Amino acid sequence: MKRLIAFAAAMLSLCLPLAACGGSSAVDSSATPAAPTAQPTAEPTPEPTPEPYEANVLTGEKKDADYPEGQRITGVMINNIVAARPQRGLSKADILVEIKVEGGITRFMPLFVDYKDIGEFGPIRSGRDQFFQLLLPFNGLYVHEGQSVVMDQYERDYEYKDLNIGDAGNWGYRDNDRVNWAGKTRSSGLDYEHTLYATSDDLQEVIEKRGTDMNRTYNSTFFNFVNYNDPARDLTNSLDSAYSDKYGPIVSDGEYVEIEHSQSYKTRFNYDAASNTYKMQMYYYPDGSWRDTIDEAAGNAQLDFTNVIVLYTDIHVYPGHEEKDLQCVEYGNGGIGYYCYGGKCEKIFWQKGTPLQALQLYYATEDGKCSDTPLDVNVGKSYLAVVDLDDAENFVHSAANAG
Repeated sequence: MKRLIAFAAAMLSLCLPLAACGGSSAVDSSATPAAPTAQPTAEPTPEPTPEPYEANVLTGEKKDADYPEGQRITGVMINNIVAARPQRGLSKADILVEIKVEGGITRFMPLFVDYKDIGEFGPIRSGRDQFFQLLLPFNGLYVHEGQSVVMDQYERDYEYKDLNIGDAGNWGYRDNDRVNWAGKTRSSGLDYEHTLYATSDDLQEVIEKRGTDMNRTYNSTFFNFVNYNDPARDLTNSLDSAYSDKYGPIVSDGEYVEIEHSQSYKTRFNYDAASNTYKMQMYYYPDGSWRDTIDEAAGNAQLDFTNVIVLYTDIHVYPGHEEKDLQCVEYGNGGIGYYCYGGKCEKIFWQKGTPLQALQLYYATEDGKCSDTPLDVNVGKSYLAVVDLDDAENFVHSAANAG
């Protein structure tokens, strides 16, 4: 997807013969004229060889000396039911994915370029196909504890059983003393399923023990990132259009962004101009308050992201799985979305197609339709939400920051 910037080397050889110089006014016509003195040829200055474009597959940033070249990216299923908060390891995510699973509850899938750098992570939960389908085109390692019957079928269909790690309970550990938002521990009523954690060292050990293939060469990035050598794209000037529909104008204010996944599960962001990032908060439905989304393993640091991307499509129960309310995300439909950066929100479109096809984001045209031009996403960490189209009318973005 990325084009290398080609440089043409201009070679110019200068050969400047001397003009004849006159001596005295008396000229001996019989004398043989002297041959002109040869001048040295100027050596051309070689153009510098351009550096190859080498971008981090998940952030678009320039790869540093510690980049794990040739290693698969990793996705981990993290519990986000209110009783499981606060989580650990989320601040290390290069991309954080949030999607509804069942009962209106959302779940997280943080994506990491280097699993060895995560540290402690959890609580770990079961796999779901709506997350796996985003990871599948990149052949990423999928880490979870158990899986839905639909996910089990995906694993079989795509011969992924030996490429993921789906039984974290056999190698992770239980932290029965962890304290959740409500102040509960295992002994005071916290459910067992909200206590499973692991570390990078644990993951490394099980990878080596099983001989899990972690080799992968990536020829494209997760999003179509702006070249890290170029200035960031300014959404304010990206499109001057008066077009507006029920979803709003193409580019508008986005210092405050609020996403409703269900009545009880909402996520919001406040833009911080000083850091050029969006600070993340989650709705605490027992009392209707908002709380900072923090990483307990990183000194309770609040999560922040350069990019906030929200995609809408039809989400419904898988036929025959009504009892467990297993949610089906219709990726094949594509649809509308929003890209928020630098305090502005831009209406976009997206497509995915089959499970093996990577997610593609597109600009909107001046009349609000889907263009055929891939969206340029600025480099940095990203939050990605896939949300039911029924909740698109509840998407909020404005200039005013929330308290």
